[in-house]
This record gives sequence, C-alpha cells and structure tokens, in this order.
Amino acid sequence: MGDQALILWIIAAILTVTGLSGLLLPIVPGAPILFLGLLFGAWAEDFQYIGVWSLLILAVMTALTYVVEFAASVVGVKKYGGSRRAMIGAALGGIVGLFLGIPGILLGPFVGAVAGELSLQRSLDEASRAGFGTVVGLAVGLAGKFAIGVAMIGLFLVLRFV
Repeated sequence: MGDQALILWIIAAILTVTGLSGLLLPIVPGAPILFLGLLFGAWAEDFQYIGVWSLLILAVMTALTYVVEFAASVVGVKKYGGSRRAMIGAALGGIVGLFLGIPGILLGPFVGAVAGELSLQRSLDEASRAGFGTVVGLAVGLAGKFAIGVAMIGLFLVLRFV
C-alpha cells in the first residue's frame, strides 16, 4: 500500500466514524460525512472494488436517511394527534434548539410542537401528546438513520471483501 492509499484510508476511517457518530448527533450532518468516508475508502483502492453503481446506491442510501428522519417525525406527530401547526412548531423548535446546545436540540422540537398545538387553543394535555409524538418520531427517525448508516458500512464491506 502506497503513502497516498494509506492517507486516503486514514481520511476514510476518520470520516466514516465521524459520519456514523453524526447520525446520532443532530448538529453533525452524519450521512453526507459517512458517504464521503466510504468514497475515500473506494478511492484508496482506485475504485477497484467499489465502483460507480455501488457509490450511486450508497448516495441513495445517504438521501434515504433524510427521508426516514422526516417521515418518522411527521408520523410521530400525526399518530399522537398533532396538527400541521404542531409539525411546523416542531421543525422551528428544532432549528432554534440547534443554537441552545444539546438540551435545546432535545427539547426544541417538543416545545415547538406544544406551542403549535396551544396556538390552536388545544388543551395542555392534547398539546403535550403532540409534543410527545414529536419526540417519539425523532427517536424512531434517529434509529432509522443509524440503521441505514450501519447498512451503508455493511454494504461497503461486503462489496470490498466478499
């Protein structure tokens, strides 16, 4: 293995670990970083084992993490009786929460969903259920994103070593 390949593998490992971790941390764009890590891994071996079609599949899986996250949030809010305003409030709360650190990231969507429901003159109980649904949806979305990330790494390893 040449110096360039070794450097590419080191970059690939750092990006892959960072990306996988980023799938669990809302601040870090985990899926694209994970994809970049796998791309560097393919590049380290001149795309001999991982080609264009494999990279295309990995790119689709990367995009799928965002679809899963969004769908899980929407389903979570809807399943617990939340309205469109609760969904919008959860999204806005999530954005504002990014600026308030980990507590804001975790509580922002909940508070936003509750505020959205309260703006419709719903009871605190109904609003709290919508907020809880948001949290459940976020947790399911997080698990889904992580599962896709692990599957991406698994696919890469199978293509490379099997």
